[in-house]
Amino acid sequence: PRRSQSDMALPEPVRRRLSNFSRTVFSDSNRTVPEYPDAGCSPDNEIVSSLPLQMSLYFNLYFFPFWWVSSVVMLQLKYSVLPDYYKFILVTIIILASLIEAIRLYLGYIGNLQEKVPELAGFWLLSLLLQFPLILFLLFNEGLKIQPLERAVHIIFAFFLTFQVIAAFLALKRMVNQLATRFHLHEFDQLDRHSAPDYPAWEKKRVQAPWVAGSHLEAARPTTIGWGSALKA
Repeated sequence: PRRSQSDMALPEPVRRRLSNFSRTVFSDSNRTVPEYPDAGCSPDNEIVSSLPLQMSLYFNLYFFPFWWVSSVVMLQLKYSVLPDYYKFILVTIIILASLIEAIRLYLGYIGNLQEKVPELAGFWLLSLLLQFPLILFLLFNEGLKIQPLERAVHIIFAFFLTFQVIAAFLALKRMVNQLATRFHLHEFDQLDRHSAPDYPAWEKKRVQAPWVAGSHLEAARPTTIGWGSALKA
């Protein structure tokens, strides 16, 4: 199972580029690192995946076959009356949208459930830059002779995409800020570990300090008495 999961993961160069993109776009530079006084409130135990986004992906997964069947049936019915270039464009868009949707839903599920920033960033980019423009083209281009059923399913698809783009953006901001918090807390832990060896020696000196002070006071007593007798004399 581990081998299959690694085979399905994004290539390392793509993950690196998506991680850099996420830190640049979604990180909040004005955000201060929060304090976690209790162990249960640590950022490692905080869940930042989005429940609304996951519900949207779940319903989108069942809606997409209905959208695909409706688009293919409507294409077959009006194929003979379409110009040749619109035939090619419409077939190409349906094929591309189907491939993009399969990849997009997979990245959305993995990125949101497992809180993986590169996968969720890839989902967000595919939704915003590829799938959303394709659906808008199918929805508003009257040269495609849009039928009422097509318009209805395209509108629903556009609503799904709009909601998912917004929800994924907010989830990515939370994930990136949480990773930044973990990084800063890890740096603080490393500083504590480096300063920890000096603690026993300092504690030893602190414990021995009263005895040392006591010995100095004992040594100072004869001197004090001597000064008193001298004053009396």
